[in-house]
Amino acid sequence: MFNKKTIRDIDVKGKKVLVRVDFNVPLNDGAVGDDTRIRGALPTINYLLEQGAAVILCSHLGRPKGKADPKYSLKPVAEYLQKLVPNKVYFASDCINEPAEKGVEALKPGEILVLENTRYYDAEEKNDMAFAEKLANLADLYVNDAFGTAHRAHASTEGVTHYKSGVAGFLLEKEIQYLSGAVEDPKRPFVAILGGAKISDKIGVIKNLLNKADKVLIGGGMANTFFKAQGVEMADSLVQDEALETAKEILAAASDKLVLPVDVVIADKFENDAATKEIPVEDVPAGWRILDIGPKTIEAYSKLVAGAGTVVWNGPMGVFELPNFAKGTFGVAKAVADSNAISIIGGGDSVAAIQESGLADKVTHISTGGGASLEMLEGIVLPGVAALEDK
Repeated sequence: MFNKKTIRDIDVKGKKVLVRVDFNVPLNDGAVGDDTRIRGALPTINYLLEQGAAVILCSHLGRPKGKADPKYSLKPVAEYLQKLVPNKVYFASDCINEPAEKGVEALKPGEILVLENTRYYDAEEKNDMAFAEKLANLADLYVNDAFGTAHRAHASTEGVTHYKSGVAGFLLEKEIQYLSGAVEDPKRPFVAILGGAKISDKIGVIKNLLNKADKVLIGGGMANTFFKAQGVEMADSLVQDEALETAKEILAAASDKLVLPVDVVIADKFENDAATKEIPVEDVPAGWRILDIGPKTIEAYSKLVAGAGTVVWNGPMGVFELPNFAKGTFGVAKAVADSNAISIIGGGDSVAAIQESGLADKVTHISTGGGASLEMLEGIVLPGVAALEDK
């Protein structure tokens, strides 16, 4: 299933190893808000240290738009990492040039150096080869363990492999195995649950999964566009009018595989304390909008999930950020956690829902990459993975 070399296949003793990690974590007033991605990288980091490597970590954080911005510094992340590992963690105030070179020079086996944000240079997102070469020259070997950015051909994910052949870390390997396994060789019935606001973000995913899955359950704002394509009045609900033709094509091709909500929760305004009603889909009155799936839909979706062999879920069922319209998303989270299926969750809101509901430990795999997991579900080869050495 995974045909790329991993860190198990190389000798790292006494070597300086550049590892692309995904430390793009939320910072609140300079403190790490959620450490899921940092913890996700620990198995790879710890393995390399145990094998006698000196580990150099590079990552982007936020969108500093190609210039140094203290708000997006990785320094607090380096300090946080120090709490999670007994090994010494150093920080370099630049990801290339003298601060990085001096930091690497002084680095001993069993120590870690965290480089400053790669996106302080616009050369990173442009996949500029001169910048990629400078990064590559810091180390003897290159490892990509950043699944969350593997769908982008940037200097630190794809460019460096032109100068140092690369292998996969454990997190990258695990993500690809679960996601490609779910799509290519699922335990059946295979049920996919897709939510979120827009169909346009997920056209390729819906089409690919309709070929692979037994059922595709739709929720969130994207369901409204399907309803309108069927001629159902949506009143003030979010509808993507430019995607109506696409929605019609998908519905025509999907037969009974595509499952839409039967009832919804509507509100008279887009606010948590709005007046609400639970109604059948076709009864949305003027001036009201759909903000969540209804109880009958939660029940129907839960039944389909309960009988599944594999479940993949990406995207919320309603306006999850407003607590009064999060019932559908939490209902689906509970159904996925209660099922005996191989369950894979990707996408920020679905991951947040499963974590907030305290059910994360009942899920087989929680993906660290929203965009990357979507592209894998769409059947796209990720450039950051393609660039690594084949087994």
